Amino acid sequence: MSNPIEEGVNWLTELLTLQGMNAEVKSEARNGDLGDDSYWLTIETDSLSEAQVEALIGERGQVLDSMQYLANATLNMGRAEDEQHAYTLEISGYRQQRQGELKTMADEAAEQVKASGEEYEMKGLSSAERRQLHGLLGEYEGLETFSRGREPERHLVVKLAGTDSEDDTANDDDIASDDDE
Repeated sequence: MSNPIEEGVNWLTELLTLQGMNAEVKSEARNGDLGDDSYWLTIETDSLSEAQVEALIGERGQVLDSMQYLANATLNMGRAEDEQHAYTLEISGYRQQRQGELKTMADEAAEQVKASGEEYEMKGLSSAERRQLHGLLGEYEGLETFSRGREPERHLVVKLAGTDSEDDTANDDDIASDDDE
């Protein structure tokens, strides 16, 4: 069996080379938000211009999210589900900063739902961010999360555990489609 970290580094290095960017990729194994193993692939910025870094991140992280989606789809292609790995792409601390923002958002949503007893909708999130928030909010006792809607309008809903949803179409299948990254 091959080394998934090495495969990830090689894949991302090749992608950057095809884009005309000569950058080193570092890797690290981490424990994911949902208790799973994940591999962080960090693009070193020493040899990149500020414009190249901004282009790789994109508006609201959309380019980095797209590259991450491609990495996960490509590197897990043909693997049994229990042999798949989660890859997170990082550059210039963008993901670390965003994780801090997501943690703050999760804390605020949990506080609001517990105080009001009403559902709280979190919009404008990528599927990877929704997946992270499902994990972060899962740490709060007495709360449930699920995703509602279809892309690009899909959003995360936080509610008190055991309460009925305002939308009868929400179900556990909605959560499953957020963890495909």
